[in-house]
Amino acid sequence: QVQLVESGGGLVQAGESLRLSCKASGKIYRINTGAWYRQAPGNGRELVARVTDLGTNYTDSVRGRFTISRDNGNYMLYLQMNNLKHEDTAVYYCTANIYHFSTGSVDYWGQGTQVTVSA
Repeated sequence: QVQLVESGGGLVQAGESLRLSCKASGKIYRINTGAWYRQAPGNGRELVARVTDLGTNYTDSVRGRFTISRDNGNYMLYLQMNNLKHEDTAVYYCTANIYHFSTGSVDYWGQGTQVTVSA
């Protein structure tokens, strides 16, 4: 069994920065891809950023302000968020596609961490 645990959320003012972290633990052979999603009240879950072996991609609203990165050796995923805006307020979820010898590749989700940006 694999668990993803996010941390680093909080309340900040517009223009400030936050760094979200996501730690994967359990029986992990390889993390194929990692991503951050977010969900604001009344909205669906939105892909924010994704990292794969081929590179990274971002939704248009965060490109140039957010940076996704990973530390494969320590099973960590990060999201550096700079110049935060009020519209970035949401619950942020970490997700990873992880390969197991027994079951193949499986998607896992964290429990979410709240990011609130005051205007």
